[in-house]
Amino acid sequence: MTKTESKTAAAAKRNKQARPAISFEAAKLLCPTDQIAEKVSASFGLTMPEYETIRDAHEQLLRKAWLSFDDALSEKATAMHFQRIVGAFVSSAQGAGNFYSDKVSEARNLTSALANDHGDEDRDAPAGFESKAIRARKFAAEMAMQSYAMLAAAEGAVNAYKEITGEAWKAFVAPNEQSVERRSAAAELSAFG
Repeated sequence: MTKTESKTAAAAKRNKQARPAISFEAAKLLCPTDQIAEKVSASFGLTMPEYETIRDAHEQLLRKAWLSFDDALSEKATAMHFQRIVGAFVSSAQGAGNFYSDKVSEARNLTSALANDHGDEDRDAPAGFESKAIRARKFAAEMAMQSYAMLAAAEGAVNAYKEITGEAWKAFVAPNEQSVERRSAAAELSAFG
């Protein structure tokens, strides 16, 4: 590898955004709680998702999938397979929670901008039309219901994983990848004893 290629690879690695760690705990922090979901549902006239029903359905879904394998998979293969499936559910809930949190912030910012008497661009909409702030609040409320439902699905998947494997679910973390140069240097240095 030439110096230019090495610098380009290093720059690409630095510029590549690190993906946030995926965990059920992070999803719970980002998604609305039962109390918030109830308040949002009541305030905006939205249907409250049946958290327990969604959770139980996803738990049963994974349990049925597990039982369908019978003896086809070893314990390790079963754990790996369901680790990935549960990871998808948790990642989806965490992504939905993050999006919901962003939309709540956006709705708050637009609503507080309306209180500013000096900005013409922040004026309320004409009579009979919704303002941008109202639309943002409604959209944030819809995202609250969606992320709440996604969290229920993720919880069901996490519960099923515990039953299937006997262990708590944790996101897969790839081992630190060493560059070819580092591995080569380590091998060369090990020759010295």
